[in-house]
Amino acid sequence: MIKKITTLLMLLTCATAAFAETIEVKVNGLVCAFCAQGIEKTLRAKPETDAVLVSLEAGLVALTLKADANLSDATLRTALTESGYTVTEITRTNRSLLDIEKQLAELADE
Repeated sequence: MIKKITTLLMLLTCATAAFAETIEVKVNGLVCAFCAQGIEKTLRAKPETDAVLVSLEAGLVALTLKADANLSDATLRTALTESGYTVTEITRTNRSLLDIEKQLAELADE
């Protein structure tokens, strides 16, 4: 019985990880549209990257990965710090970039 529960928990953990397609990164140092363009160019050059969203106001970089692709936190942190930004937090979520855009728009309207 314990073995079945352990196996089920492992499967659930793997399934959850497989759906975490969006990486949200809190970044310090974003001050202008040129910063956003530079980050987008840097991250789009990664073969794992599908789409990138940069919010100067929120200090947020969000990206989705291509199917079955992975981009390590260390690789992401290195790419951003080498571009001159300070990474304060990296979170993997199930939120779409559209959901993130909507939330950012709501915050801007407040």
